[in-house]
Amino acid sequence: MMGWRARLGFLVPPGNPTVEPEMMRLVPAGVSLHFSRLVARGPTGTHEGQEERNRSYLEHIGESTELLAMVKPDVIVLAHTASSYTLTPEAEAQLLADLADRSQSQLITAAGAVKQALRHLGVQRVALATPYAETISEQGKQHLTQHGFQVVGYGRLENVRNIYEETAERAYRLARRADTPEAQAVFISGTGLPTLPALAMLEADLGKPVISSATAMMWQALRLAGVGEPVHGYGRLLSD
Repeated sequence: MMGWRARLGFLVPPGNPTVEPEMMRLVPAGVSLHFSRLVARGPTGTHEGQEERNRSYLEHIGESTELLAMVKPDVIVLAHTASSYTLTPEAEAQLLADLADRSQSQLITAAGAVKQALRHLGVQRVALATPYAETISEQGKQHLTQHGFQVVGYGRLENVRNIYEETAERAYRLARRADTPEAQAVFISGTGLPTLPALAMLEADLGKPVISSATAMMWQALRLAGVGEPVHGYGRLLSD
């Protein structure tokens, strides 16, 4: 039987080419991965129109979730961090409750997984690194602040033509620029920005935890599915 240990489902933006390969690198044996696309029209990965795409994902997320629920995943993950930035904490909690009821699965968001990961690591002061436009990046800062974190470092990736064309090397340099001595950890936002090759290097160079949306959502999904096996090579969050 596929997924004899656990089944994990991911709701992915339509143009995002990063989530599937990064999740496949992180998944332990016996855990199967299943993907469904969110709904949006027009260009993908660009700064222009990002807010409109975020709202389209949320408007149609019930349909995407119902399709993914047909494979009976133990956990479904909204694999798009910035969608949560457009919602109030109350609206996000209500959305997850509604989707869990419709799918009969546990529902989490990438942004919610990040917050759980930071708390697990004992982090209150965080450096935020984002590939977004300034407006969405500011929403990301506000989102963390609303949930009790202090953003003491900040960096935004410059000259982005399309987030999905970016590289782990650029993510590495962005995280280093965002970091400050006051930060207890660095968070690299965005499931479309490749991060996995850079995380262990960043932790070695900065001497502190570095998490990305990718590692946070796999970490929480595995925990909720009852899979406790460590995943090595991508930072201390998953390897502990």
